[in-house]
Amino acid sequence: MKAEYAVLMTAVVICLLTIAGCRLYLKHTFNKISNIISGFITNRRVDASAVDETRESKLVTQLGQLIAIMNHEADSSREDKEAISRLVSDLSHQLKTPLANIAMYTELLKDSTLSEGERKEFILRTAEQAVKMEWLMQTLLKTSRLEVGMIEFEVTPNYIKETIANSISAVYAQAAGKNIRIVTNEFPDAELTHNPKWTSEAISNILENAIKYSDNATEVTITVEKMEFYTRIEIKDQGIGIAPEEYNLIFRRFYRSKRVEQKEGSGLGLYLAQLILSREGGYINVSSEPGKGSSFFLFIPNARK
Repeated sequence: MKAEYAVLMTAVVICLLTIAGCRLYLKHTFNKISNIISGFITNRRVDASAVDETRESKLVTQLGQLIAIMNHEADSSREDKEAISRLVSDLSHQLKTPLANIAMYTELLKDSTLSEGERKEFILRTAEQAVKMEWLMQTLLKTSRLEVGMIEFEVTPNYIKETIANSISAVYAQAAGKNIRIVTNEFPDAELTHNPKWTSEAISNILENAIKYSDNATEVTITVEKMEFYTRIEIKDQGIGIAPEEYNLIFRRFYRSKRVEQKEGSGLGLYLAQLILSREGGYINVSSEPGKGSSFFLFIPNARK
């Protein structure tokens, strides 16, 4: 009987100790959770030392992960808002001039004393400004969506000759208008890891700049050289050139050198070209000297065998 009583008392003591231990553990855990929540409310961050990966702190770790997810979503939302704000600001800035020109031409068209020739001229200029506005809006939207990852494009092995041919076709009329020859040195076609549509746009942007900042009756040369990991496409012009201190600046969004402020342009072409190539795993650099033309080098990854 005494033995049975002793066993019973031992069991009771063990139960009481277990309950007490559980209460202490729960109290410790809840205090930990409370401290994390308080820290998050105060500092908007989770103390990493409080969320180690031990079995006892698994609940705390999961709470930390939940808060981290909430933080990430909040950051993403803030980045989206900032991207929208930048886009609206950029649109406002870039559209200011063409809008002012359209308003001016519209006001001039109200003059009843205008000749038919003058009226046609102002209508043509108004249409040109409207086209410029549409191009700016499309380019800005495209650039902003690429920046924040809203536009995804497939990058696969494709032959580069057709891509380059399409790029030249896109600027052919502009080159012909200035009697500028675009010469492509012969090269064996090669499979490069790229998206033909987007890479064509990137190359077209480089070519367009080469034509825009070159004198009439000059030449733009395209040379393609396959290397070990990349294929290098060189676009060489006989234009006004670029100062070495501007090599990095020209790839910034909306950057325009003071030397070309009087020429039409938005400062988006090179920025977009670099953005496209970086998404494909490539890059662009430049070599130039004022008054002696420029060479832009586009590096596109070779397709893996």
